[in-house]
Amino acid sequence: MRGLCGAALALALVCGVAAAQSVPTTFGTIIGNGLLCRDHTENNYYYGYLQKHFGAAYKHEGGAFWFRTAGATLWGTPISEVMVSDDTSTYVFVGAVAEATPDNLEKAIIQQVGTHYTVIDTSAYPVREAKPASRIVYFDTKSKIYCAKWQPLPPVQPPPIRQRLK
Repeated sequence: MRGLCGAALALALVCGVAAAQSVPTTFGTIIGNGLLCRDHTENNYYYGYLQKHFGAAYKHEGGAFWFRTAGATLWGTPISEVMVSDDTSTYVFVGAVAEATPDNLEKAIIQQVGTHYTVIDTSAYPVREAKPASRIVYFDTKSKIYCAKWQPLPPVQPPPIRQRLK
């Protein structure tokens, strides 16, 4: 009996870990709306959300923390990674790697939410931009979608009045 209870407990723990690593039902609402710049872009919030649901970032590179998001989809398109800015830049961003070309990702977004993108350059790999600021760019044979917002540094504060009067 003890062996059976131990096996049941081990199975429950394994199932609990698997459930914790599954894609949350809020992924589309939180990450999807963030990528479309439909929400306040707060890197600390996205970092906490991704860490809670996908575990620790697997790398810290290019001014961002990168999270693997196996099984996640947005707009019917698999999303393999999500990245969130660190505090080394005046830009705050959330981005994702989509397992689709920019053309196909754009079509999926148009079908699902009606957001249209405009090609904003004439390069061989054009950048697409939607209002207010969401962009889709080429990422090898895949695409990267992101929302980046400029976050100015706090203004320099003058010294207290009593220090200025001395």
